[in-house]
Amino acid sequence: MPVTTTELAIRVASARASGTALRIVGGGSWLDAGRPCEGETLHVGECAGIVEYVPGDLTLTARAGTTLAELNATTAAHGQWLALDPAAGIRATIGATIATASDGPLAMSMGRVRDVVLGLECITGTGEIIRAGGRVVKNVAGFDLVRLHTGAWGTLGVITEVSMRLRARPDVDCAFVIARDARASLESRLASLGDLPIAPLALELLSTALAQALDVHDGVCLLVRLAGNEDRVHAQAAELQALGDVREVPVNTFERLSMLEPASALVARVTHTATQFAHTWRHVSDHLDASECWQPLMRGTVTRGLLRVVIPVDEGDGEPAPRAPNDATTRVPRAHAANWPEFVRRIAPPGAHVAWERLPDHAWAHVPSAVNDRLSAGLRRALDPAHILNRGLLGESVADAADLARAGRHGLP
Repeated sequence: MPVTTTELAIRVASARASGTALRIVGGGSWLDAGRPCEGETLHVGECAGIVEYVPGDLTLTARAGTTLAELNATTAAHGQWLALDPAAGIRATIGATIATASDGPLAMSMGRVRDVVLGLECITGTGEIIRAGGRVVKNVAGFDLVRLHTGAWGTLGVITEVSMRLRARPDVDCAFVIARDARASLESRLASLGDLPIAPLALELLSTALAQALDVHDGVCLLVRLAGNEDRVHAQAAELQALGDVREVPVNTFERLSMLEPASALVARVTHTATQFAHTWRHVSDHLDASECWQPLMRGTVTRGLLRVVIPVDEGDGEPAPRAPNDATTRVPRAHAANWPEFVRRIAPPGAHVAWERLPDHAWAHVPSAVNDRLSAGLRRALDPAHILNRGLLGESVADAADLARAGRHGLP
């Protein structure tokens, strides 16, 4: 039975009154992502369905539990689509996609999650229902709370409804693989690519293991997505030939990128400036080699300087699986436990930023929280004074959780 916003707000208000922590769950795609999170489960997945769709305005409003698959199936009938491709794939709910700010390869051309969302409705930690933004593209009312909630992982409010901008579906949408010339440096290959008069929809550099898992190549390669009218795509595909061995592959290869990630894998996002992409790629690759990680699935969005690193683990102990010496399909026992402080700290080069999505519970102690600053703490006090929403998920200090809950119940600052 569908859940209403009012019903959820009553549940949140009751939890605040009793100081009970709540673990927000939509489709369940991100339950194993991030630090351990305590609390009773607050299900919002049944808060689903399309509220308003105006094809002429390229806008759509839907409840947070609506899946991306449902949204794209509805908009496809009008030649439109929601250009989001999060790591969780089309099974993800729109609420979770916004809460985690999960971007995919399309972000380089279609915009990031915060660029797609026009407005939202959410429930604060006090049980109050608020709206931010609007349902139209041109909207400048109020403070930009939309971006505040985007990527907050539900720690500032329970997202219940979202308004988004859509895109027209291209007439032609295809993908190509460009083999890397081992004789040329990565910098020179990327420079040659940047000199071409093309505007790809997506552009990803794939590691050897990921290219082999996708069955598109046997080594490091570029995966390019071109879209538009037939003449435009044909002209850009011809330009790619200047880079050497170019082969067309199914366009759903991009969708399969998220499907290949093992559910128990360690996952990190490493970001640096786009000009440092090649250096960042080499640093991460060398770090994984030195750590003897088994077949890491790595891909990078070249124009954004973003690497997504997926590291398979030995089942049962949560340790990175080592390379098999003779048979790449066989996992061998680790000779020693991972040195977690060094492993976590050194995966990103100096000047880069790393955001871990998945790690074993005991490894999170070595990852500093990004929300223990005064501004983040102040926002949390304003929107969730009792600290009940997704408590501990972002690594914020919860040593004084009892005091926060007590203060929240009595309305203290």
